[in-house]
Amino acid sequence: QVQVVESGGGLVQPGGSLRLSCTASASIVGINYMAWYRQAPGKERDFVAYVTSDGATFYVPSVKGRFTASRDNAKNTMYLQMNSLQYEDTAVYYCNLGGEHSGSWGQGTLVTVSS
Repeated sequence: QVQVVESGGGLVQPGGSLRLSCTASASIVGINYMAWYRQAPGKERDFVAYVTSDGATFYVPSVKGRFTASRDNAKNTMYLQMNSLQYEDTAVYYCNLGGEHSGSWGQGTLVTVSS
């Protein structure tokens, strides 16, 4: 089982930016599906964005235009650049490799948007 570790979360003001990283313990070249999910307080964990092995991306409407997902296969790392952060973006952000039902999950990194 490939291990993943998220980093980059923290406290940020509305309108601010953060860059999250997800680093895997092994090569991610053979893993087509890598994705970011988030779980807001009192809510279920929801899909945010995915990045395929060749760099194709997909975003949920609520973050499209503000968030940018990318991956560097040589560094075994996936990124999530978050701009124009809003209160509603407050959540624990999770990295997923290989699918939400059978893939690997990280421990999560907390993003708090507060004034």
